[in-house]
Amino acid sequence: MSGAPPLPRGGIRVVQDGPGPEGPRAVVALSGLDAGEREALGHLGESPLLLDVPGDPPQVPPLLEKHPALAGEVLDAVGRYRSLPAGPPGIPPPPHPVLMGILNVTPDSFSDGGRWTRPEEALRRAEAMAGEGAHVIDVGGESTRPGAEEVPAGEEIDRVVPVVRLLKKELPSLPVSVDTRKAAVARAALEEGADWINDVSALRHDPAMPGLLAERGCPVVLMHMRGEPATMQKDVHYEDPVAEIHAFLRERAAFALQRGIREERILLDPGIGFGKRLEDNLEILRRLAEFRTLGFPLLVGTSRKSFIGLTLDRPVEDRLLGTAATVAAAVLAGARVLRVHDVKAMGDAARMAAAILAGPPPRDGGDERAERAWT
Repeated sequence: MSGAPPLPRGGIRVVQDGPGPEGPRAVVALSGLDAGEREALGHLGESPLLLDVPGDPPQVPPLLEKHPALAGEVLDAVGRYRSLPAGPPGIPPPPHPVLMGILNVTPDSFSDGGRWTRPEEALRRAEAMAGEGAHVIDVGGESTRPGAEEVPAGEEIDRVVPVVRLLKKELPSLPVSVDTRKAAVARAALEEGADWINDVSALRHDPAMPGLLAERGCPVVLMHMRGEPATMQKDVHYEDPVAEIHAFLRERAAFALQRGIREERILLDPGIGFGKRLEDNLEILRRLAEFRTLGFPLLVGTSRKSFIGLTLDRPVEDRLLGTAATVAAAVLAGARVLRVHDVKAMGDAARMAAAILAGPPPRDGGDERAERAWT
């Protein structure tokens, strides 16, 4: 992991962090302990063990003083939670929010299918999003809406590659991501200059994908999804969606590292709307900060999704304000990248949330903290 400590075990999550009566204090939930660990810690139940971790930097809680290995994992998880990873090169440094503009070149995407299928139309849309503040453009040639059937690789290449080629020619400094789970599509796009790969299968769909991405050294987004787009909304059930998705993303990040993908090239996405019920999506946003213990930048995509429509009783074309609320919530919880359709409006929401966290943008040589946030 490039000299970094190993990933904390999947059952270590920071569930609260902030000021306490005697200074900074984190609350850590320990689950997945084996029988020997539970007995040694005097916690014989199956429910998570909650630990107070005082201090910044964090200090070993008294209960773990005789368990140095577990104490080290807990302190590492708190340290990961409190840091905001920089992410791939070419994007603003933290805590500045990163805007990923959605460019679907499909005939059937749930929100904008059929609007940008010709390369010239896609270019105009990308130019508009860049002008509104997009830092990355995410090009998708296969709809992953619930119920969507898989598109053959050749057809997906025909949709994506001409667009990537034109974007890199006309907007060479703008990073381009390609939303695909197929190695053949990723390879063709990377050969045309694509910069990122956004894999909704988290490297599970195509066994050739991990080696390709390791070889090319490009950033990759690993997303949680149950099953395939065609089936992901059938019989959805979680005991604890955040704990289960946390464990999944931890395993996928570890797999990527084992296959040679560099730590600083990995981003994680909890997959809001992909095999989730309304209540699951809301809980993921409410507890999004718990994913920070994994130590990778978080990408969140809520734009115009059905859980917003169900919550507010709004059609897809009337979900702007609902999306803005979810974007602000994600930034406040530590999300680095926001994948959005409406770049200008969501940029305002993201920057306002970032200002609440880090202070206002600098004006006339503003304070050092604000300079760090907005330059």
